[in-house]
Amino acid sequence: MSKQKRRILVTSALPYANGAIHLGHMLEYIQTDIWARFQRAQGHECYFAWADDAHGTPVMLRAQAEGITPDELINRMNEEHQRDFRDFGLSYDNYATTHDDVNRACVELIYERLEEGDHIERRSISQFYDEQKGMFLPDRFIKGTCPKCKTPDQYGDSCESCGSHYSPTDLIEPRSAVSGTAPVMRESEHFFVLLSEFQIRLQNWMTSGLLQPEVVNKMQEWFDDGLRDWDISRDEPYFGFKIPGTDDKYFYVWVDAPIGYMASFKELSARIGLDFDDWWNPDTDTEMYNFVGKDIIYFHTLFWPAMLMGAGFRPPTAVFAHGFLTVDGAKMSKSRGTFIEARTYLNHLNPDYLRYYFCARLGSGLGDIDLNLEDFVFRVNSDMVGKVVNIASRCAGFIHGGSDGRLASELPEPELYQRFVDERELIAEDFEQRNYQSAIRRIMALADEGNRYIDEHKPWQLNKQEGQEDKVQAICTQGINLFRVLMTYLAPVVPFTAETAANFLGQSLDQWSDLDRPMLDVTINKFLPLMTRVDPVKIEAVIADSKENLQAAESPEAPALDLADEITIEDFLKVDLRVAKIIDAKAVPEANKLLQLTLDLGGETRNVFAGIKSAYEPADLVGRHTVMVANLKPRKMRFGVSEGMVLAAGPGGSDLFVLSPDEGAVPGMRVT
Repeated sequence: MSKQKRRILVTSALPYANGAIHLGHMLEYIQTDIWARFQRAQGHECYFAWADDAHGTPVMLRAQAEGITPDELINRMNEEHQRDFRDFGLSYDNYATTHDDVNRACVELIYERLEEGDHIERRSISQFYDEQKGMFLPDRFIKGTCPKCKTPDQYGDSCESCGSHYSPTDLIEPRSAVSGTAPVMRESEHFFVLLSEFQIRLQNWMTSGLLQPEVVNKMQEWFDDGLRDWDISRDEPYFGFKIPGTDDKYFYVWVDAPIGYMASFKELSARIGLDFDDWWNPDTDTEMYNFVGKDIIYFHTLFWPAMLMGAGFRPPTAVFAHGFLTVDGAKMSKSRGTFIEARTYLNHLNPDYLRYYFCARLGSGLGDIDLNLEDFVFRVNSDMVGKVVNIASRCAGFIHGGSDGRLASELPEPELYQRFVDERELIAEDFEQRNYQSAIRRIMALADEGNRYIDEHKPWQLNKQEGQEDKVQAICTQGINLFRVLMTYLAPVVPFTAETAANFLGQSLDQWSDLDRPMLDVTINKFLPLMTRVDPVKIEAVIADSKENLQAAESPEAPALDLADEITIEDFLKVDLRVAKIIDAKAVPEANKLLQLTLDLGGETRNVFAGIKSAYEPADLVGRHTVMVANLKPRKMRFGVSEGMVLAAGPGGSDLFVLSPDEGAVPGMRVT
């Protein structure tokens, strides 16, 4: 690793301004913050700048539902987000919003330069329009069946099942996510960035050696399929920046969102006196890294660098992607209380607990991270409390009791101290490569060695013997210095604990180079508990509060249905609900969500595909009675024809329940 001082800009994906921060968000933000803190600890000039993603249809609709303006909503969310970030110890240097004049100026500058370079083309397109709501539909507000893998209920721009990207018009049986109605096609002029013009430059950037192999492989798939021109405009009504020279066209949110990284850094530059142009010059020696979730690689490795290249700015040095967060092996669930908001966690638990646990689980790849709550309790208590803090707590009392808090003038085993310091390069390389779990393993191996040293020399026994005061002081001085090394390595991970430890030691833990000299012949402060054990009762309280949040969200005060969504009793009576017996069930290998059911409808059998694979093993369903829509028009699918619909309820995932009639029901019986 180079010893030359580096100039680094770090960003995280922008949280959306229409909702609270949850632990899935915090996985990325903590990963980013650890890396930024680590770089500063190496003596590098490193800034962390980002913002709220404030534009788009969801923000507009949320504000309408609350009866407030979009500006009021995004200002409130920005304050709430920053409060959560500060309380989790995120060391960002600037946090902005994409809805400000600085970002507008950056967006318009890049747009103008792309136009001047003939990288933008205007053309008339057909797109989906919701006649009931009177609006063109953004990609994420259209749902239907994926054209590639045939998975139902997918968004209009990408499939969560197979990862394909496509046009909304490619969806099978599309529908509006706003009104639920089938949209119609209407003509509208749109603005396109000619992405294929950047293919060679993007491929050269891709092969720089800094992107993760999984990201390179995915990009190569997109190149092999051929790069599509990128639609950067949206029609009115839309909450965002109006495209210069137009009356009813707005920049697509994915234009101004990543430019928000640049705008936030520009605000920071103006505030602290940095040369913004120098940092963004394509020939500069500065570095820029974007930390993002694997679901938005497409935007960050194609659109974002292409915009920068076309406008004469430097592209990212690398985009670092990560996987999703699961809790106890499953997607976060509101009904189980494991869809945990950041504030709910903070109301009960130390932020350093989660920071440490995420760090101990994070590697450099795109694999998902599981927050196993039982392992969370065990690992924090065993590692941080039982190993690291334990060294200081065992030694501090003897230093204050027999030496008035003063450390010895030399170490009894300087070679042991040097062994701890010599691990610095390997641990630093792990942090640099974002292989945090490897760094933690190395640090905890050292902690085990430090505890063995204390166990072998037993200062508590020597302290009872006459004339052994100097030896006890020396042993505990050695222990305190080993603890200092460990906490210096861990300071980017657990900043609150590190701050308390620094106060105890009377020395900063900010710079790893300080470890070249041990602490000798200085007075340390009284020891205070640095980190207490995780109380499982508090874990239960977090889950209970998360369930209460769900109940509050579903309270009667929630907005009523739009009257246009209501149906008459005559409409309802057209639905023929019948009792059916499940006589066979099997998984559909080609689909993530579907089971194939054979139903006895009383003298007639039906084949039905049901999206309940996440909740049921096929064998558990055989022999059960359920309720089905018997007069639903058969639907031809890639796997066969579905001849009805099984009724189920629940929020989804494992919390999905097939409706079962009371005892005594027989196949074919009508449900009224």
